[in-house]
Amino acid sequence: MSWTTRTDPSGWQTRWSDLFAAKWRAEGHWTEPTLRDFAAQRCAEDPDKVMLIEGDNRLTRGACLDQALRLAAWFMARGLKPGDVISFQLPNWNEVSVIALAARMAGLVINPIPPIYRESELAYILADCGSKLIFVPGLFRKCDHTAMIEGLRGQLPALKDVVVVRNEGPLRFEDIITGAPAATSDLPAIDPASVIIAMYTSGTTGRPKCVLHSHYTYGHRVNAMAVAYGMSEADVTFMPSPVTHITGAIWAFDMPWVAGNTSVLMDVWSPEEGIACIEANSCTVSGGATPFLQQMLDIAEVAPQRLRSMRLFFCGGTTVSPELINRAAAMVPQALFYRAYGSTECLTATLGHSDRKDAWLGAETDGRIVYPVEMRIVDAATMAELPEGEEGEIYLRAPGLFVGYLDQADNLGNFEPDGFFKMGDLGRRVHTDYLVITGRSKDIIIRSGENISPKEVEDALYGHPAVAEVAIVAMPSKKTGEMGCAFIIPRAGQSIDLPDIVRFLDEVGLARQKFPEHLVLVDDLPRVPSGKVRKDVLRAQAKDIAEAG
Repeated sequence: MSWTTRTDPSGWQTRWSDLFAAKWRAEGHWTEPTLRDFAAQRCAEDPDKVMLIEGDNRLTRGACLDQALRLAAWFMARGLKPGDVISFQLPNWNEVSVIALAARMAGLVINPIPPIYRESELAYILADCGSKLIFVPGLFRKCDHTAMIEGLRGQLPALKDVVVVRNEGPLRFEDIITGAPAATSDLPAIDPASVIIAMYTSGTTGRPKCVLHSHYTYGHRVNAMAVAYGMSEADVTFMPSPVTHITGAIWAFDMPWVAGNTSVLMDVWSPEEGIACIEANSCTVSGGATPFLQQMLDIAEVAPQRLRSMRLFFCGGTTVSPELINRAAAMVPQALFYRAYGSTECLTATLGHSDRKDAWLGAETDGRIVYPVEMRIVDAATMAELPEGEEGEIYLRAPGLFVGYLDQADNLGNFEPDGFFKMGDLGRRVHTDYLVITGRSKDIIIRSGENISPKEVEDALYGHPAVAEVAIVAMPSKKTGEMGCAFIIPRAGQSIDLPDIVRFLDEVGLARQKFPEHLVLVDDLPRVPSGKVRKDVLRAQAKDIAEAG
């Protein structure tokens, strides 16, 4: 067995293999430069280049580095030491990139928390990771974050400081960065094997798990994405995903330093304003969950030229239908659109195609499995690896895979002795090295003893002209044990009922036992901050409906 639990240089318990560490270093997948090295290099090249745009705010490389050095000096003056956790519950503001860089400089671990979380989630996360400091926005979207955190102080003995950003408070970000900058010689040495981020999963199937990444694992996938997507200083990325989610974090904190591009952020999502941002800034690259792309296409349908600057859009994080990708490719023919697969535990497990002739693969698969990512599709009962085309549980091993969960109990049953991690998804390998996600293992509907994947039916229903969004979950059934319950957002001005669905799926050619047997029309679906649908909430609603009779 080559994998063990070891204490990292800052005192965190992580999963480690001397064998694979040596292999990945030798092959160039794990490299020694950290983000602070990239920042110094980029600033030496062009300190005046704008790296972040957020509304009317512009942040240059030089300004970001200067503010980060000042903040790093303040961190150290407050007694924070390498390995200590600092949290932030902030919108997509430029200041977050400064905080992330300053934390890397001081050897601290960042803990991003979505702004929509309230007392219950906030208290759990801060206590669980032992956070010593948190940045909050004061009053934002009618929530007084300062008052909320102060009300939790009694439950958080480790929390020392609360820093308010863009608002009034005893400690203000704007005041802190007026202090003297840290000298490079005063910054601690950074071991790339040390933990740099503690990010919590959405908690859609129970309590959130704390995912730990090191400089090595996190940095590897950022570098791999930069190469695969052909990123350069000429690119301007539009990033609607929250910076407190793994996708938003990569494109706000890291990619502008690693690839040299400019990133455009939005603090409150609006499809019309999103299109306007892309148009005004000539954005070339974007990505995010299905709702972002779906809503932007609805707006741009009458004027697709507003997206003429785009060259690439990756879509993932939740169900992505082939119909949506095909629609996007037809509307914006100069750009590549494709589905992507990853998670907080492994930032990007697949990468997209680079040629328009492969556009069909972007719609019909969830991306190419590219070495050094190793993926197995296995029979859940026997763990035997399955041949191409057969559905099974997805396991992977990669230099970008996280170094384990904070709670060591969460690692049990999720890792194989040889380092492969159970992703919790079902899929099949196609076209030799492409992946098709067929569903979450926990989302399977067991109807009369037969396993039914909701994703297959969801993908089919996205082809119905009246369906804007759909999510199908298991509903208890006295007759069959479980049956499918479809929650559908109808398109504006359209209507749909269960007989319509039956007729449509009959025409598509799906087996009848896969058809949903209950329909709920809704205005929206419950989501986590990244846009992924909360199927646990929908399952609870379906259960209530069944019990009510």
